[in-house]
Amino acid sequence: MGSTDFWNDQETAQGIVQQVKALKTWVDPFQAIVERVQSTREVAELLEADPDTELDAELLRETERIAQELEAFRLRSLLSHPDDWRDAQLEISAGAGGTEAQDWASMIMRMYTRWAERKGYSVEIVDLSDGEEAGIKGAVLEIKGHNAYGFLKAESGVHRLVRISPFDSQARRHTSFASVFIYPVVDTDINIEIRDEDLKIDVYRASGAGGQHVNKTSSAVRITHLPSGVVTASQAQRSQGKNKATAMKMLKNRLYQIELNKQLAKKAEMDANKSDVSFGSQIRSYVFQPYTMVNDHRTELKLTDVQKVMDGDIDPFIEAFLKQTGGVTAGHAP
Repeated sequence: MGSTDFWNDQETAQGIVQQVKALKTWVDPFQAIVERVQSTREVAELLEADPDTELDAELLRETERIAQELEAFRLRSLLSHPDDWRDAQLEISAGAGGTEAQDWASMIMRMYTRWAERKGYSVEIVDLSDGEEAGIKGAVLEIKGHNAYGFLKAESGVHRLVRISPFDSQARRHTSFASVFIYPVVDTDINIEIRDEDLKIDVYRASGAGGQHVNKTSSAVRITHLPSGVVTASQAQRSQGKNKATAMKMLKNRLYQIELNKQLAKKAEMDANKSDVSFGSQIRSYVFQPYTMVNDHRTELKLTDVQKVMDGDIDPFIEAFLKQTGGVTAGHAP
């Protein structure tokens, strides 16, 4: 057997192992629920023959817990796209409006960070551009956890804030916008051809926090993919090499998403009822004054506890959207 056959066999074996692991993430939780349902039925039958108030109350609580887990399992079943299991790259950009919009972008960043923490996901700041006075001009986060992209893909679009601005001396009400893009984090072994001649690479001095070393050396890297016009940048690391590697990874994610968008666009042409969430669409409004309300304009779900939402409790919006679309969303390319 030649070396090529050996490596092909190795790759096939690894692929089978990955498929088995993926199936176990479905089979094991489902089997656990089935066993709990059977156990609950047995307890219910015992209570019919020999009533017990305390055990009856525990049975009710267990039934409610099982119902919640079944709902969570059903929701997860909506994540059927091949990329849903992946980590997510989340890009936030402040809209027009100066300091107020930049502050809103930082609030959005905190909201998603808190959401990730609630899920047990890890968050890595890949790139961050500070605002002049407060907030951020933009940020790129990598949120790592099973199904991170599947859940967060519902969040792509424009988020609108209405509040009395703390930066307005006359205490007037302002409307601000921040855009959010979600990309799947693709594996390094996925074949996405990027030719050297198609890249324009610029280095520059990083801005914002990071210490004197960061500001005095040209450690930041910006990569422009000439055929597509996609631009990625990284300045989070002190090493120019690390920043270049990060920017290349971001570029690969973007190009992967663009190709995915093309495929989804073809499908959308055959489905006139398919919802389209693209850049420039206002998906949600967060109103702080004169009343408190978070309104998702796609599902019409409204929640009055805006502070709870800003603390990361966005699952009701994600769940409502996945149920409405059946877990199928159009891709979002810049």
